[in-house]
Amino acid sequence: MDKDTIRKQIDAIDTKILDLLSERINCAQEIGREKIARGEDVYVPSREMQVFNNLLEKNSGRIEEESLKAIYREIISASISAEKKIAVAYLGPEATFTQQAALRNFGSSVKYIPMHSIPDIFPAVELGEVDYGVIPIENSTEGAVVHSMDMLAESSLTIVGQVYLPIEHCLISRGKLGEIRKVCSKDQAIGQCRSWLHRHMPSAELESVESTAYAVKLASENPEIAAIASALAADMYHMPILERSIQDNKDNQTRFLVIGKKPMPKSANIKYKTSIVISVNDRPGALFDALIPFNRVNINLTRIESRPSRKKAWDYFFFIDFLGHWEDPETRTAVGELEKVLPMIKWLGSYPVFDVAHNR
Repeated sequence: MDKDTIRKQIDAIDTKILDLLSERINCAQEIGREKIARGEDVYVPSREMQVFNNLLEKNSGRIEEESLKAIYREIISASISAEKKIAVAYLGPEATFTQQAALRNFGSSVKYIPMHSIPDIFPAVELGEVDYGVIPIENSTEGAVVHSMDMLAESSLTIVGQVYLPIEHCLISRGKLGEIRKVCSKDQAIGQCRSWLHRHMPSAELESVESTAYAVKLASENPEIAAIASALAADMYHMPILERSIQDNKDNQTRFLVIGKKPMPKSANIKYKTSIVISVNDRPGALFDALIPFNRVNINLTRIESRPSRKKAWDYFFFIDFLGHWEDPETRTAVGELEKVLPMIKWLGSYPVFDVAHNR
């Protein structure tokens, strides 16, 4: 078969795909009208997971998995936009890792609003200026993002989704390596590259700024400044990359949370993770006792982090993630026990569990 004949076949297939996409979006619009009439959210992470899982099961290796997910990420994004125009806040400016995580989660068809800092994202969602926010919560190398944890403890917002993003850091500057006097980036990014910086730039001053992308802006204005940021940020500011992949852990990943006003309904056949924050009484063994009810009902705890409560000196909150939904009978049993003895227990949200290796 000659090339022109094959191209005509491709054109005919594209026409069929376009017709089917139009039909799919029309269906999404009908669902959207029904959701809006019932006061339901148009963004439903559990439904998206069902779609992806169904596609991957039917695919059977015919299309490369990441390519298939990327294609349907945009199809779902266009479908959501057809149901309702939603806006998402993220830690700006453009080209931060948080924006990349937001794009990976929502696709390119929604409206994105950059915010100056993590604490600015919360009131934007609470006041209805945007529908959702995306915040970093922990990194596989550097650990917890404390600003996000503190805001979650104080806010009325709910975690409705999560996304994992592989993080590759680049050293970006207009100057040569030997000319750089200062390295700027987000505190977490500097921490993720600490060993590399110590080996290659031991005399450079390290300065924490609001975001990785803002660091690139600073570097663009002064050849004695280098930024740690993504290749996307370097491209946006037309800046040279001096070194790629300078993170200390080559499998470096950051986990981001999607926050919204209302919790998502539980869906069948979906695995969930739940996040809570608790305070305990000031006595020996108090935290240990708080964990016993989870063990008693066989709930798997996946993360425990402590943070000062900021209410009084040496008073702490404990952030706990576990597998399961807040509405599960086992969870209600454990929480029921804890509510009788803990000064405070707050549900932060239940959301679909994604496979880290495949970002699902």
